[in-house]
Amino acid sequence: MSANLSALAYLVASVCFILALRGLSNPESARTGNMFGMAGMAIAVATTLLLPHVVSYAEILVGVLIGGSIGTVIALRIQMTALPQLVAAFHSLVGLAAVFVAAAAFYAPDAYGIGVPGAIHANSLVEMSIGTAIGAVTFTGSIVAFAKLQGLVTGAPLVFPGQHLLNLALGILLLALVVYFVIAQAPEIFWAIAFLSFIIGVLIIVPIGGADMPVVVSMLNSYSGWAAAGIGFTLENNLLIITGSLVGSSGAILSYIMCKGMNRSFFNVILGGFGTEGSTVAAGAKPDRPVKSGSAEDAAFIMKNAGSVIIVPGYGMAVAQAQHAVREMADTLKKEGVKVRYAIHPVAGRMPGHMNVLLAEAQVPYDEVFELDDINNDFANTDVAYVIGANDITNPAAKTDTTSPIYGMPILDVERAKTVLFVKRSLASGYAGVDNELFYRDNTMMLFGDAKKMTEGIVKSL
Repeated sequence: MSANLSALAYLVASVCFILALRGLSNPESARTGNMFGMAGMAIAVATTLLLPHVVSYAEILVGVLIGGSIGTVIALRIQMTALPQLVAAFHSLVGLAAVFVAAAAFYAPDAYGIGVPGAIHANSLVEMSIGTAIGAVTFTGSIVAFAKLQGLVTGAPLVFPGQHLLNLALGILLLALVVYFVIAQAPEIFWAIAFLSFIIGVLIIVPIGGADMPVVVSMLNSYSGWAAAGIGFTLENNLLIITGSLVGSSGAILSYIMCKGMNRSFFNVILGGFGTEGSTVAAGAKPDRPVKSGSAEDAAFIMKNAGSVIIVPGYGMAVAQAQHAVREMADTLKKEGVKVRYAIHPVAGRMPGHMNVLLAEAQVPYDEVFELDDINNDFANTDVAYVIGANDITNPAAKTDTTSPIYGMPILDVERAKTVLFVKRSLASGYAGVDNELFYRDNTMMLFGDAKKMTEGIVKSL
């Protein structure tokens, strides 16, 4: 394929990626956006395979078969509840790939047209080292995020005295190593950059608590994009530069929007939970406080006689795979003349858009789903708020307890509804480790049990 033709094909692929991002900005056009993304990637891969400098199609085919088989098995087996940690794991692979490509370019620069061993172009060395650093940070940071989301390590912030000073010192050392690497071009300096970046990736994620984990997933997505863009400069691949920049900038913008929605500092998240030391984390529920509990029959009677119901889904709904039962309950209530809507918090679940994906899977009408800013004022005029598996995003402590790790985070004002039906297995705290004051309010009825079984019981009673 000629250089002009390949450049045109890459341009078409880039336009497809831009259209994909635009489509994904709205649930109604998300499917079309995905199709544009798939088309763009197919064009990009086909164009790359037709370039004249491809050495071995056999090795590429083996790699595609291995990676494609693994991806297919994961796609078929993964549960919707595990999407956040799956995304984090994929981000780690992107980061590791950037490190490997940079290493290949360093040891065989003549194959990439960036010089010869010991005499690599200075600009290529800068691009190579930056791509390595960002890729390594993305790799280990994503591994830590995966471990927190999977429950392999605690979701509470892990902090120690002098943590931020240590991160600052390591950052300055990393910059010094990059400068020295450009001058000396020594292999041990290259690997020192990679190793130090691996350590920094761990240190900037471990102090970030579970309440901020959706922002972390989004931010790591941004990091993976910038890592790809950096390696694109090394490979002199325009499409990789464009695609990486799209992913990096869109991830950063989404992270900023989410930080704003959670009243978090964007730079604090980037710097690794800066300012979190003063937070306290509750050990769990306070067993000596009385709560009012009820059954599926009680909830059905209350909702059937209500004029309006707002459903607030959370991670518990995802764990129980209860979205289809919720849709059936909503349909039954609407037949009884009840006005039903859904309220989605920006960080409900453990990744951006988690609840939207689940509701779309259950074919919930898009015009019944509202974001926090659009529906929060309506709770005061709502008869019933049906909270299913959501915890931190409804916790009034975010507005009243200055020592709480979720203080300042905008919440759904479900406590303002006339009756709150709260579906939960127990009084245990949420992912942020904070006891929920809403459990003990006079207008709250706890519905203890599995979210799916409880909702199915309500449908049966209706």
